[in-house]
Amino acid sequence: MKEVLRQEKKYLITIEDYYRLSAKLEKVLHLDGHSSGDGYQIRSLYFDSLDDIDWQEKEEGLELRKKIRLRNYGSDSAFAKLEMKQKQGSNQKKRSLSLKKEDALALVNGNYSVLLEQQSDFALECFYKMSQYCYRPKTIIEYTRKAFVAEENNIRITFDHHIIGTESSYNIFANDLLQYHLLDPALVILEVKYNGFLLSYIKDLLDEVDGSELSASKYCMGRMISKHYRF
Repeated sequence: MKEVLRQEKKYLITIEDYYRLSAKLEKVLHLDGHSSGDGYQIRSLYFDSLDDIDWQEKEEGLELRKKIRLRNYGSDSAFAKLEMKQKQGSNQKKRSLSLKKEDALALVNGNYSVLLEQQSDFALECFYKMSQYCYRPKTIIEYTRKAFVAEENNIRITFDHHIIGTESSYNIFANDLLQYHLLDPALVILEVKYNGFLLSYIKDLLDEVDGSELSASKYCMGRMISKHYRF
């Protein structure tokens, strides 16, 4: 089980700002191990309770809230990560556990007992939470991510673009998902994640971008049909 605790800020920027800022960051930061060109593919399947408690907590802006999801890197992935993100004031706590493809698909189909086979307190916590509150798949979100990293303060800067999704199919390993745009392709979500404080030379570069800070999550964007959500 992997655990990360850090501050996280999101901004909405234009694709022109993305290319300009990305070119500058390439001179001072490292691309993460997956990034090349415009980035790599990410798919996330979000779960929620029957009464959409996680959605409601986000909409109400509660300081303590969570999201549970499965994440892989496209239809060819041999595994998926079960993740729980918990907002704790200004910090975001993320715990994750790698699962074999067949176990991930069992979760998609509502068989949470596979989590009892994992030697992990986190897996046990997810089993009880997802079983007790009748968690079910709600939406798949897919996008391309370009990511930069700096070892100091665990800094990670990501650009998420071409964000699409579906609420009609939940197999994150499928290669024929019927998806639609959740965000204008001319817009990009910039995420800045760090521990403690942001280094000044990185902050100065980010200050050049004319972007508005976001409170909306990709999960909320993915519920635009069932929840009549509009970004």
